[in-house]
Amino acid sequence: MHSVTPTPSGDLVAVVLPGSGSDALFVRSAFDAPLAAVGAQLIAPDPDPGRGVVAGYRSALDEALRTVRSMTSDTRIRLLVGGVSLGAHVAAGWAARQGPAAPVAGLLLALPGWTGAPADAPAARSALVTAHQVRASGLDATLTALRASAPRWLATELARSWTAHGDGLADAFDEAAATPAPGAGVLRGLPVPAGVVACVDDPVHPVAVARRWAELLPRARLVETRLDAVGADPATLGRAAVLGWLHASTR
Repeated sequence: MHSVTPTPSGDLVAVVLPGSGSDALFVRSAFDAPLAAVGAQLIAPDPDPGRGVVAGYRSALDEALRTVRSMTSDTRIRLLVGGVSLGAHVAAGWAARQGPAAPVAGLLLALPGWTGAPADAPAARSALVTAHQVRASGLDATLTALRASAPRWLATELARSWTAHGDGLADAFDEAAATPAPGAGVLRGLPVPAGVVACVDDPVHPVAVARRWAELLPRARLVETRLDAVGADPATLGRAAVLGWLHASTR
């Protein structure tokens, strides 16, 4: 699926997972340059609605870990893991299950949608509503409604990625809305440095959730930005996550 080779600096590989309905193209546009600036190679897996988005993401993380552990270089390769929204949930939960012996150097957690069970979180409600609209009205009508309500850049981005999901789009949204995020106890037990990102003007991913994650994680730094800044330059999101991780690494 994804091969891992040593980075120019020889020690960092980053696996960053897309959000619900998003894809690897957006992750690369947001994280590639900021990670390259700290000498990290980016792996951005595409979602696979056919096998299950969450299962595919966990498989990509497992594969990266196996590959890193199999390397015989004198240089110790370490992993950064993270994601956007659902991707952040999956990455943090996966990291918590690896234990202290895993070569996880840190977390890049952008726009978490909830903590623990989805309950009535705005991101979960939005996913369920979108899944219903796609099934009831079709993708074209759903995209028309999206363009009428979302910022132009976001509507254009989602139109591309939602179309690429094909017939599995509605199921992918249902899966995202039903998947628990790490709970408070799990987050408290993650000792690695973490950069947590919130967009203060994002009603779907409330800034209060990101702030709560940053409070619960033992070594975390919250960095706030805005959706319009991400629209102007997607790398704003990646820079915020990497900056938060760098600051958290000094704690």
